[in-house]
Amino acid sequence: MNSSDICPFCNNIITDYMDISEEDNDKLKDDVIRQGPQDINKIMTLINKQFNNYYTELQRYRVQRTVARNIFRNIVTYVLREENKYTGNIQQKTNRIFDAYRRDNLMIFATLRGYGVPNNRVTQIIKAIIHFTLENIEETPTETPTEPPISGWSGWEDLGGVLTSAPAVSSWRANRLDAFGRGQNNALWHKWWDGSSWSGWEDLGGVLTSAPAAVSWGPNRIDVFGRGQNNALWHKWWDGSSWSGWEDLGGVLTSAPAAVSWGPNRIDVFGRGQNNSLWHKWWDGSSWSEWKDLGGGAISSGPAAASTAPNQLEVFARGGSNQLLSRTWNGTRWSGWQSRGGELTSEPAAVSWGGNRLDVFAKGQNNHLWHIWRP
Repeated sequence: MNSSDICPFCNNIITDYMDISEEDNDKLKDDVIRQGPQDINKIMTLINKQFNNYYTELQRYRVQRTVARNIFRNIVTYVLREENKYTGNIQQKTNRIFDAYRRDNLMIFATLRGYGVPNNRVTQIIKAIIHFTLENIEETPTETPTEPPISGWSGWEDLGGVLTSAPAVSSWRANRLDAFGRGQNNALWHKWWDGSSWSGWEDLGGVLTSAPAAVSWGPNRIDVFGRGQNNALWHKWWDGSSWSGWEDLGGVLTSAPAAVSWGPNRIDVFGRGQNNSLWHKWWDGSSWSEWKDLGGGAISSGPAAASTAPNQLEVFARGGSNQLLSRTWNGTRWSGWQSRGGELTSEPAAVSWGGNRLDVFAKGQNNHLWHIWRP
C-alpha cells in the first residue's frame, strides 16, 4: 500500500485488513472452497460488471480496487455461508444478513469509514452487494430443477393485435392500465384494462416512425408521444372524456422519445437529436418549452427517464462504448453524464418505486436482461 493511500485515522485497521486479505489467503481459500468457488467466482464476475461504479466511487476515497474487491468477495462469501440461517423475502434477508455482517465484520466498516466513506454510503453499498448475491443464489439451482412455483405471477397472456414496435404502458389509477403500440399501418393503437376486462384494440391514428411513450400526470389523464414521419415529436392526449388530435411539437429526433411526470400537470420528454446529443422539452402546466440540447456528449441509444421526487429527474442512455450512462436534474441544474458500466445491446428502461430507489434494465451481450439499481 502506498503511503498516500493510508488513512491517517485507522492505519492499524487497514494494515490488519490487508494482512487478512493477502497473508491469510490460504484460510480464505479454504472458506471459499467450502462455499463453492464456482458460485463465488460467478457472483464476483457479475459484481465486477454490475458495480463497476462502486469501484470508481471508492477509488475517489483512495480505496484501492484490490481492497474493494477483497471486501466485496468477503461479503459474497459471508452471504453464501450464512444465508440459509435466515427466512423471509430477499429484502428481509438482506437486512438481517447486513445486521449480522456488521456485527461480525466491524473491521471492514471501520476501514471504509477511515478512508472517509460516509456511513450511510457504506451501508448502501454493502446492502446492495448482499441483495445482489441473494438474487443470484436464488437463480442458481443446487438440485435437479423442478417446475418453479408461480409465486403470484400469472402465465403469459396473449392480448392480440399486430405490433410493429415495442409497447408502452401507463396507469392513471389503481387497477387501470393503458397499453400502446405502433400497428401495421404505423398508427398508434391502444388497449386498456378497466379493472375487470381488457378492451379491444383501438386505432388512434397518426403515422409513427418509433415506439410510443406514455405517461400520466393525474387521474383520467394520459399523454402519448411518438416520432412522426418528419422526425418531429408528436403528441396526443386523453383528457378524461375524449382523445385530442395529434400535435406536432417539433424537434428532429433520431430515437424514440421517453416521457416522465414528476408532478401534477408536469411532463418532461427526452429524445436523441441529430447531433446524437440528449434533447429535452417540457410542459410546465400552461405551455411547452422550446427544445433544449442538454449536451454532455453523444449517446448511442434512445433515452429512458424516471423521477424519484418532485423536480427531480434521472435520465439514462447507452454510451459510445455500450456502457450505461446516467445524468440527474437536482431541481436546479443538470449533472454531466456518468458511466454506470455494463455492456448494453439495447436502449435502457428505468423506473422508480419510491424514495431514492431507481431500477434500470437493458439487454446485455448475452441477450439476457440485465439489471442495476440504486438503493
